[in-house]
Formats: sequence, structure tokens, C-alpha cells
Amino acid sequence: MSQAPLLRATGLERSFKIGRRSIQVLRGISLEVTAGEAVFLCGASGAGKTTLLYTLAGLERPEAGEVFFETTSVYGIGDSRLARLRNARMGFVFQSYFLLPELTALENVLVPSLIGGGSAAERAEALLERVGLAERIHHLPAELSGGEQQRVAIARALINDPIVLFADEPTGNLDSRNGESIMELLLGIGRADRRTLIVVTHDAELARRGDRVLHIEDGLIAA
Repeated sequence: MSQAPLLRATGLERSFKIGRRSIQVLRGISLEVTAGEAVFLCGASGAGKTTLLYTLAGLERPEAGEVFFETTSVYGIGDSRLARLRNARMGFVFQSYFLLPELTALENVLVPSLIGGGSAAERAEALLERVGLAERIHHLPAELSGGEQQRVAIARALINDPIVLFADEPTGNLDSRNGESIMELLLGIGRADRRTLIVVTHDAELARRGDRVLHIEDGLIAA
């Protein structure tokens, strides 16, 4: 008996208006992702890969189509329930880190747990140690390198023990050495924890390290 998908999308469509023009970004994409899988979304700039990631993650509502996370209709449960689902079951890593500058590394990692109504200081410290920042937990973002800031962001994404991590160009602001290190960290965490990864990248070499690469061209998954 085949495993039910963790994430399933059917017929996703999305367009944006630029002046009087309407640009079709997603043109009816359907896909399935199984638990523990590392899936990379690749394609040229403007192909629709980031829009697809945000739509799968419940961050950008499609004009047509549906997204199911486990058995839940992501866009059929209302905004407050969707926000709780994202906070409890999904983790997010972005190109620009989005760390709060006035908070230490430890405090930044704790933010999603506080939003969820709890605190997890011991877990936050353990996660920072896991990503190689045991000696930097009380440093502010301005005192950290780009690679270190992204490691803080990864620890923050893991604080609520999500079942899936969404990463949008997580190496985009890093040099090749740091970018490779960050990708190895993400893949290692995914495999060790059997955590699902969905990653947007323009780097085809890095993408080949995952389980599957989906090439997005003109709003469709290329055959």
C-alpha cells in the first residue's frame, strides 16, 4: 500500500497584475510530496517557483486549485486556524533571515514558541548547539556573519518541531562555501529527523543533493 502524501496540490493557478497587464505565474500545477522527502524547486527567475512555495506553505492564496496538508484543506480552514497550523507544523527559512535585530540569537529562536503560547529555552539552546552556534547564543544578529544568521534562522524554524521545512533560496545571500554548508545542514537535519524539506534554489548543483528536483518553467512543472 503506497504512502499517503504529506502535501498535495491540485490545479494551482496564480496571476499578478502589473499595470494593466495580468501575468500568469502558476498555470495549473499539481504535485504530491511524501513525508521525509527533500524536494527542490528550480527554475529561472520569474518562473513561479517562489510563488509555488508560498502557495504550498499557506502564505499565498491561489486563484484556483487546492492545497492539502496531511488531510487538511490549507485554504479551507480560515485564517486563524491556518496561522496556528503554520506555527505548529511548518518551519520557514528565507533568503534574508528576518531575524529581529534587537534580540539575541537565543531570543530569535524562541519567537515562534512564544507565539504558540509556550517557551522552550532548553530546546532553543540545544538547537543552536546543533547548528554549530553554542558559543554565539547571546550575540545579536549584527554580531553574526551571514552564514551564522542563517543558522539561527534554521534553529528558529525547528523550535516547534515542524513536520515540514519550507526554504526560499536559503543560500541566496551567502558565498558558495557558506551556501554549501547551509544546504548540507538542512539536508542532514531532514534526513536525521525524517523531516520533509521543500526548497527553492537557483543552484542546480545543490538541488541534485535532494531526493527530487522539480523544474518550474512558465508556471508549469516541466516534463
